Amino acid sequence: MKFSESLKKNKDFQIVYRNGRSYANTLLVMYVHPNGTEKNRLGISVSKKVGNSVVRHRLTRLIRESYRISEEKFRCGFDIIVIARTSARGRDYRSIESALIHLGKLHKIVSAAPEKKEEEKNKAADTGI
Repeated sequence: MKFSESLKKNKDFQIVYRNGRSYANTLLVMYVHPNGTEKNRLGISVSKKVGNSVVRHRLTRLIRESYRISEEKFRCGFDIIVIARTSARGRDYRSIESALIHLGKLHKIVSAAPEKKEEEKNKAADTGI
């Protein structure tokens, strides 16, 4: 995570919960609050209701990796908290990643520019340029 840090302190989580905006889909809930810095801070929360420690840790790793891979798409300067819902248990990487990008678009903190570059590279590779 070259553009981001972790959100670890309970005080920081509480600030985002109180002052941030939230959107949700079937797998994840995302709270976003501006932090006044040039980096994003990512916090991940997975409740015990989701499953045992193995399941919770796997979801945490999937969310973190999904964010890390698509980090260039996210605008900087935000505290982001991602909460896994019970329906996320057993889902694969692609569904978690698409849910994360979907919530980023709802918050208007995801830009589609890097995605277009990837599509252009794929087209160039297909045509042999």
